[in-house]
Amino acid sequence: MIPEEKKAAVSRALQTAFGVPEYDDIRQLTAGLSTALIFRMVVLGKPYLLRIIMRTDAMGDPTHQFICMVPAAAAGLGPGILYTNIEDRISITDFIEAKPFPLDEARLKMPDLLKRLHALPLFPRRLNYLETMDGIVRKFQEAKILPKSMTREIFSQYRKILDIYPNNPENWVSCHNDCKPENILYDGNRPWLVDWEAAFPNDRYADLAVVGNFLVTNEDEEKEYLRIYFGEQPGEYHHARFFLMTQLMHVFYFIFFMKIVAATGKAIDPDSPKPEFREFHNDIWAGKISLKEDDARLKYAWAHFQQLQYNLRLKRFDESLRVASYGH
Repeated sequence: MIPEEKKAAVSRALQTAFGVPEYDDIRQLTAGLSTALIFRMVVLGKPYLLRIIMRTDAMGDPTHQFICMVPAAAAGLGPGILYTNIEDRISITDFIEAKPFPLDEARLKMPDLLKRLHALPLFPRRLNYLETMDGIVRKFQEAKILPKSMTREIFSQYRKILDIYPNNPENWVSCHNDCKPENILYDGNRPWLVDWEAAFPNDRYADLAVVGNFLVTNEDEEKEYLRIYFGEQPGEYHHARFFLMTQLMHVFYFIFFMKIVAATGKAIDPDSPKPEFREFHNDIWAGKISLKEDDARLKYAWAHFQQLQYNLRLKRFDESLRVASYGH
């Protein structure tokens, strides 16, 4: 189960963390899209999480994510850390026994969690998120995966957002940048964030929008969600930034998953049935849908595309551009 070349490193980790060379029991966890090998192991009668990083590229460098894990764990945002070794690319943390996270409860607890995350000392800088994602969008357009007539409107409106959306590094905060349900563990009392591979300073609205796509379904819920996060009633500028970043996330997720599927050579039919956004997200949150399979990934891309098309035609879109441009 553990790769042969990693067995000695795991044994050293166990000896250092627990004073024993072996675990009592182990099983691999396969949820999520991480390329790391993740295991639930039992040592001295207690469960822990063993993570073995297998990637060798820049994003797989454990130095950065271990640096981000430590303050997050100290602040009670992530599981306690028992062992890390950068050279061996191994970490051992407390194991969180995940339970269902009701949406109504998540809507109250997640904005507070994000507020505490964004208050951490600034993580090491890694990249400019909006500029990096824009490069991916441009490559997608050049690849002509979909008919230009189908995407002309969304890319035109997308450029309008980028033209006015504030992208000032001085206002960035420590962000997780991958707050999908697989990385949010609820123990029945409180949520925890795991997998800090993508953590770096970013616009606070990025985390808020990703989580909001799962939790916020109407204006009243949005007001309460942002009120809990900011600690006061949000103004029109807060709502404008949140709405525009949500549209950017629709673009990025649509592009990201569409590119993944296209790279496999799978035929993409522009006229194929497209899932309803809210229902699809509810099923992901409930663990009924996994994005490990190409069919689910393609449906997820179309769900974001559909919702994006709808939102860009709302009166609120033009109003949000106007309000945000004043702040910009």
